Amino acid sequence: MKAIVFDTFGGTEVLHEAEIETPRPGPGQVRVRLRAVGVNPVDGKIRSGAMESIFPTTLPAVPGGEIAGVVDALGEGVDSFAVGDEVLGWSDTGAYAQYALADASVLALKPAGLGWTHAAALPVAGDGADRALDLLDVKAGETLLIHGASGALGTMAVQFAVARGARVIGTAGPANQEYVASLGATALVYGDHLVERVRAVAPDGVDAVLDVAGKGALEDSITLRGGTDRIITTADFRARELGVVFSDGPQRRSAARLAELAQLAADGDLATTVGATHPLADAARAQQASDAGHSRGKLVITVD
Repeated sequence: MKAIVFDTFGGTEVLHEAEIETPRPGPGQVRVRLRAVGVNPVDGKIRSGAMESIFPTTLPAVPGGEIAGVVDALGEGVDSFAVGDEVLGWSDTGAYAQYALADASVLALKPAGLGWTHAAALPVAGDGADRALDLLDVKAGETLLIHGASGALGTMAVQFAVARGARVIGTAGPANQEYVASLGATALVYGDHLVERVRAVAPDGVDAVLDVAGKGALEDSITLRGGTDRIITTADFRARELGVVFSDGPQRRSAARLAELAQLAADGDLATTVGATHPLADAARAQQASDAGHSRGKLVITVD
């Protein structure tokens, strides 16, 4: 099968297309013929070697782990899916390829009304947003500040927090102010004088801060909170030196929650925004865009 592989750690130039053996599903696994693959910032961090202490990687490796496609083969003991089922979820065998293996327990059926690229935008962002909001213990009536509100995880976090009854202030670039507002947040442009501008729209202060952008907003967040309590970042590696929690815990990978989110998205009750798509052969360019910090929604690789 065709796959994108890296044989050494480095920049996106280490990614190349290769013919590798099509994997066979083991007990409890299914093989998925991929149609769309989510591109996540962690993919680039693993490729560069920056995540070796957390995610040790055996080279050569196929990047990625967020998938949507059609069940192609079943491993021993799998009776929850059938060949031909359309699914979305997670793979631990690499995802930038024509086929991937996945544990049947972390897959959900894709609703007919949900497109492939939007299905691939759900698993990681949905899981990460749920986990972050639970860690912050966001409640109805509270004010939550989200940095990077227009990205894939930010898009989910804004909507989930609003659904909890929280008021959300979301920072993003100038071109994404209307988009962030459409999700239910009060939109602000990130950058200079942010503390004063947040206080102007939230004079009673903010109860919690979620940083999914990693663009230097932690100091302002600490000032706004009057300390480091109830601040979480998923993207700023300076967190620990500043005394802020870096959310790098294991994904929950709940198939039941993923199925719920997929149905909400199919029904039009949950926004899933795909910022750009790239064919499999153009995976390096997709990771370049991810490394640079794309501005809106999800980057997705499409697989023929």
